[in-house]
Amino acid sequence: MAMLNGKPEDEPLHSGEIYHLWTYLYNTKGSLVSMQVFINHSGDNDLKAFFEDLLESGFTQEVQQVETLLKETGIRLPPAPPDRPNVEVQDIPAGARFNDPELAVLVQKELMTGKVLCSYIMGISIREDIREMFGDFHNQKEENEVKLLQIMKDKGWLTLPPLNIK
Repeated sequence: MAMLNGKPEDEPLHSGEIYHLWTYLYNTKGSLVSMQVFINHSGDNDLKAFFEDLLESGFTQEVQQVETLLKETGIRLPPAPPDRPNVEVQDIPAGARFNDPELAVLVQKELMTGKVLCSYIMGISIREDIREMFGDFHNQKEENEVKLLQIMKDKGWLTLPPLNIK
């Protein structure tokens, strides 16, 4: 097949790759906004610094890489929700504010589901560059999840299920 010439960037995307790249980008743009909200709600300096790093070195870079790939292949980009303004945590009413342990669990869930989705996209892709990109995303999410887990342990926010000790 002439289209599959060994140069991944020259190979066309199949419909599954297009769909999942587009939806991944759409959802990651939403995650950027969620992280902005979580940063506003966080009162813990360590957690806030982790969120800011995750926003910049994680989600923002992923958006840029997937956008570049879609632009190069002529695929229309999904819309992005508007950025959220920065606010001070004390300006958010107590009943409307997320607590730091709740924020940590929400971000942990985002990282876990993101790893599953990255694995799925790697599995359906025939282009090596896409497989490699999502493998990198998966590894980065794993590293960030380990960092978050350590923060949760250090702060005493980790809730364990019952242990079976005999």
